[in-house]
Amino acid sequence: MSVHITPKTIQKWIDIAHTADDGSLTFRRGIANLETLLAILAPAETALLPNYPNPFNPETWIPYHLAHAADVTVAIYDTKGAPVRLLDLGHQSAGYYTDRAKAAYWDGRNDSGELVTSGIYFYQLHAGNYTALRRMVILK
Repeated sequence: MSVHITPKTIQKWIDIAHTADDGSLTFRRGIANLETLLAILAPAETALLPNYPNPFNPETWIPYHLAHAADVTVAIYDTKGAPVRLLDLGHQSAGYYTDRAKAAYWDGRNDSGELVTSGIYFYQLHAGNYTALRRMVILK
């Protein structure tokens, strides 16, 4: 019998371990080992995925994959191309940033802290030399 361990499975194990973490050295080492294994099985390509939920009100998560470590930002724009919000996620290692604990989070506010109006917005991921753009909808 062979066992096929996928990065998604390892990420689930990491999430479970974080939930059950009692602060002990055993948990910390186990989580660190799983994160190392996940990094070894990093995605072949960097990718920007569809936000969820979409449509949303007022918050959403923006998942992505990183094939290589990079400084990561997510810029939010309105339909006229005007900047609404910049999410500076800092330097991140290669991996899968898809669940709510790791995906970029946008609370539906602009850089001034005001809730934005209903409508279509665009989000753009910048990670190293990679850039991609997707559409999302806020319904209030």
